[in-house]
Amino acid sequence: MTSPHHATPDDVTPGDATPDNAAPATDWWRDAVIYQVYPRSFADANGDGMGDLAGVRSRLPYLRDLGVDAVWLSPFYASPQADAGYDVADYRAIDPMFGTLPDAEAVIREAHRLDLRIIVDLVPNHCSDQHEWFRRALAEGPGSTTRERFHFRKGRGENGEEPPNDWESLFGGPAWTRVPDGEWYLHLFAPEQPDFNWDHPAVQDEFRSILRFWLDLGVDGFRVDVAHGLVKAPGLPDMGRGEQLKLLGNQVLPFFDQDGVHEIYRSWRTVLDEYSPSLRPGVPPGSRIAVAEAWTPSADRTALYLRPDELHQAFNFHYLDTGWDAAALREAIDSSLDAMRPVAAPTTWVLSNHDVVRHRTRLGGGPDRARAATLLMLALPGSAYLYQGEELGLPEVTDLPDEVRQDPSFFRDAGQEGLRDGCRVPLPWSGDAPPYGFGDGGSWLPQPDDWAGLTVEAQTGDPASTLELYRTALTLRRTHPGLGAGESVEWLDAPDGVLAFRRPGGLICTVNTTEAPACLPTPGRMLLASRQLSAPQGDFELPADTTVWWEE
Repeated sequence: MTSPHHATPDDVTPGDATPDNAAPATDWWRDAVIYQVYPRSFADANGDGMGDLAGVRSRLPYLRDLGVDAVWLSPFYASPQADAGYDVADYRAIDPMFGTLPDAEAVIREAHRLDLRIIVDLVPNHCSDQHEWFRRALAEGPGSTTRERFHFRKGRGENGEEPPNDWESLFGGPAWTRVPDGEWYLHLFAPEQPDFNWDHPAVQDEFRSILRFWLDLGVDGFRVDVAHGLVKAPGLPDMGRGEQLKLLGNQVLPFFDQDGVHEIYRSWRTVLDEYSPSLRPGVPPGSRIAVAEAWTPSADRTALYLRPDELHQAFNFHYLDTGWDAAALREAIDSSLDAMRPVAAPTTWVLSNHDVVRHRTRLGGGPDRARAATLLMLALPGSAYLYQGEELGLPEVTDLPDEVRQDPSFFRDAGQEGLRDGCRVPLPWSGDAPPYGFGDGGSWLPQPDDWAGLTVEAQTGDPASTLELYRTALTLRRTHPGLGAGESVEWLDAPDGVLAFRRPGGLICTVNTTEAPACLPTPGRMLLASRQLSAPQGDFELPADTTVWWEE
């Protein structure tokens, strides 16, 4: 019998092309599937071994055909690349390794021609130590007005030889670096990334101007890096001291999730709304959005960033951090939906990104479990984020030699694990050996020798491939009335270790998170399964690590 992997929209007749639950054009972000492109690892057009904007542009038809709604581009701004572009020297210029400003404009235009939207990364918590402001601050010395735009402080100790407080960098070591004149500056990440002082009006004015610069070029939104970190507790107290400190996990962090960030985002929303909907020729109508990367203690705290006069979406890290366990997943799904409902924001779902171990490796269980997790995620109400290469079933590359690694936290003691390079290895497009069609000049991180079967070329047309599963799932998600936008799911009775829920519009999703088959009644007509299955009748066995979509 034909596998559900063979299914096309005509085969499954999922419903009208514009389902009743589809978000209107102005609210496109409420059910969008957004694909993250990490430009240096996506496609290399000039053969220097580094991905670039021209490479992104050349592959936009692939993303259109994959079935995504928008493309989020990780930073491509002018930068010394101390932290892969998250150390920005000029927010209005393109780093030469990626191309030019006209190249960026060409990507935006081509995306819009293909009915794709473009979201660009914005890095407001910190800049590069090569940013004009910071260089001036160093040159002008203590007491200068430019230094007030950052967090410069005198040190502690008899001669100021100790850092101003006990904060530690997320990359390891102190969060302070001393300059030759004796003062110290704050950097929550690498020393090359000084934090802005968001209490200063010039910082706030500058970033509103940056928003307008990119909106004028036609971008559809912004992903806000470290959105929870802009405001620090008054007085920059030591860890564990002060009434305004916020508990994040088991750590008290006076530099994260401070209430003052919300006034900043209210001012940004005013700017975004000026451009929504766009009447500019060539720019699609609809809201211009901002998406928060906000690590908070709970989904309820995340929801505060998404009140109607603030940002539009936030990454659901609570879901990303949930293991492959039915009870834990159900709790994460319910708490996420419950938190977003009062602020009328869509819940987002994400499994992988440029900072975490790819979910095929992180969840264990190999490709079957990864594909089951994907179909579960895409069945949930709201918006979904995909990370480049997950549609190919790429695993984390865990055996990169130390000498090729470039993650700055890898080179610092007591910091993050420093293994983010493993999810940033360039994509395999075609061929039997590295660089697999990535470009003509090799790749900036080495690709495994056994990826020939994972290329786009190898998987295209193979009904059992992960790529074709994603293509079919995204087509169904766009067209079936039981998928996409929504606020809740109806849980159905299921054996231990199995999730079963109904969506309005006639869709049921069943997920077996166990390592053994589970016996279930057939709830309807099989639309799609995460592995090849014959269409059952009556009771059937749902294999381990398998998700099935059913039409009632």
